[in-house]
Amino acid sequence: MLQVDRLTRRFGEVTAVDHVSFAVPDGLLVGFVGGNGAGKTTTMRMIMGVLGISDGDVRWNDAPVTAAERRMFGYMPEERGLYPKQPVVDQLVYLGQLQGLSAGDARASAQLLLERFGLAARAKDKLESLSLGNQQRVQVIAAVIARPRLLVLDEPFSGLDPRAVDDMVELLREFTRDGVPVLFSSHQLDLVERLCDRIVILSRGRVVADGAADELRRSGPVRHRLVTGGDAGWVRDLGWLQVVDVAGDRAIVQLASPQDTDRLLTEAMRRGSVRELAELVPSVADIYREVTA
Repeated sequence: MLQVDRLTRRFGEVTAVDHVSFAVPDGLLVGFVGGNGAGKTTTMRMIMGVLGISDGDVRWNDAPVTAAERRMFGYMPEERGLYPKQPVVDQLVYLGQLQGLSAGDARASAQLLLERFGLAARAKDKLESLSLGNQQRVQVIAAVIARPRLLVLDEPFSGLDPRAVDDMVELLREFTRDGVPVLFSSHQLDLVERLCDRIVILSRGRVVADGAADELRRSGPVRHRLVTGGDAGWVRDLGWLQVVDVAGDRAIVQLASPQDTDRLLTEAMRRGSVRELAELVPSVADIYREVTA
């Protein structure tokens, strides 16, 4: 299990990451989300030892992570670090050897993964001759070639077509089924919601939400959609609820407690007909907007 404990990074007077704490348990897929500049990439670099830590700690199975353990981690950085003029398979073999594989094992793993991602025919081509999407595939292969004990992936779905996204999802699930913890960042919140066991939301260098999607939904405000038989503007006159939006016969309101649902229904029926009163289940995107506002 990866444990991030009060991780902090300062650049002069600027605190880019501020006492960030979260865990990536074995066999779970954790989505790491936040806006540009929120601190995701800086946090991942500190986890991997690429960037120094101002304060806090990175732990692996309850002990400070060592350089030897980090060599068993798979990392896909924000800056794609492969060599554009080298043949794809040659550099994958080289990277596999850096992670402890023999030349033969590295070549076998590279060929297997290239086949899986539909790139076997391009194995001897220079990386720069591939499309950006295929270069992204090769970058993913480089991160997983040595069957790492932890995966840390910075925007792994960026630039992938739908089929490649499906291939990537299946690959990550294969790792988690084997007990490997996986941390990845993404701006695709619908994908994060569908795929992740847990979600960590970062804003201005701090964790503002951490939990399973259902836990985050339960922790958020309770909102309802009211559809009436006429104009719903009268909800603005009710001082005991928060009006989120009103348009014609429809209103979105936020209630302070579940008991206010009956109160709202009674008031709406007193004023006319009620066509619908339904609780709205927030998406991860809704939760993200709420906690990063």
